[in-house]
Amino acid sequence: MAAHLKTFAAAALMAIVGTAACAQPAGVETRAPITAYKPAFAGQTRAPEQKLGVTFQSTTVAQGLVYPWSLAFLPDGRMLVTERRAGALRIVGKDGVVSAPVAGTPVVTAVGQGGLLDVVLDPAFAKNGLIYLSYAEPQADGTNNTAVARGRLVDGPQARIEGLTVIYHQKPSLASPLHFGSRLVFARDGKLFVTQGERSILAGQKQAQDLASGLGKVVRINADGSIPKDNPFVGKDGARPEIWSYGNRNIQAAALHPQTGELWVAEYGPQAGDEINIIRRGHDYGWPTISYGVNYGPGKSPITGGETQRKGMEQPLYYWDPVVAPSGMIFYTGGLFPKWKNSLFISGQQPQGLPGGNITRLTLKGERVVGEERLELPGTLWRDIRQGPDGAIYLLKGGPLGAIMKLTPKG
Repeated sequence: MAAHLKTFAAAALMAIVGTAACAQPAGVETRAPITAYKPAFAGQTRAPEQKLGVTFQSTTVAQGLVYPWSLAFLPDGRMLVTERRAGALRIVGKDGVVSAPVAGTPVVTAVGQGGLLDVVLDPAFAKNGLIYLSYAEPQADGTNNTAVARGRLVDGPQARIEGLTVIYHQKPSLASPLHFGSRLVFARDGKLFVTQGERSILAGQKQAQDLASGLGKVVRINADGSIPKDNPFVGKDGARPEIWSYGNRNIQAAALHPQTGELWVAEYGPQAGDEINIIRRGHDYGWPTISYGVNYGPGKSPITGGETQRKGMEQPLYYWDPVVAPSGMIFYTGGLFPKWKNSLFISGQQPQGLPGGNITRLTLKGERVVGEERLELPGTLWRDIRQGPDGAIYLLKGGPLGAIMKLTPKG
């Protein structure tokens, strides 16, 4: 009798456990993880799928762009678009007409991931007409680095940039075609954040933890390129004063949080380990000492010592395994999609095995990801994502047949 009761109790317990397990929402990611690493806390990866029932339609705004990288809206609704490999800046009309290249852009290194990268408007653009460009800058000795230049956009039938001045050079330069970053984000106080990479090669990876190097860092500068006096390493021997954070790998997605004003980024990992981080003053984000990814190749060898946590190094608030290849980011604050308000959207460059074209929407609760959704779009590589002045979501399709797409409510 006792044995039968034990069997019944065990079966009842298994049923309860099974019911509880079934009650847990499934994650959006269906691919097997690449690594066997365990998250540092619950919800750090593979958040439950959360569809909000928003129906939308996508329309083509412009075509004929070649390897476009970044998009910025002018006050009248036209768009500035960078073409990475050509080193060209285009003006795209609201009617979709693509201009001839804007004259006066900097000379770029158009190899690998290099070329003309981000474009942003000065916060006082309506008064001063200044725009800022980040790019891969060639050096006479064959090396290259990330750089930032600014100049005044002179509009018209033959648009040009006047007074182009380089306001920031990443140092040191390396002979590498990879990991330039680079997003430009103005903070609320007018300071300019520049996200960068560590140039991928081993010599650069090692410098991500070195405060004497600009590799693998987010830097914070004034709009004219001078160094803010309140940067965390100003006056510290052996440290570059422009550094705001370190231990970063390759950040190509960044945006200010609409409530806190803090800089959030989505950062490329290697195989696995793409991360979301909040970039805070003087913090170390761990690369390459800690990572939730592994080295490229079939061996999946660990990065450095295979650590995912170490005291004094920040944990990502979220990571992906496998990767989504984050290449653009916005917090949606518009009125066209009320259910999406305050969602975090990330455009991705790697659609393999993913539903649609790899646009990820995250639901946040404070600094935690509590839901994930993938938008179902024709599979492609999405290079950038922006919120338009009309409240629509604009997507920049990368590659040789680049285009601008717009998401609006269906019907």
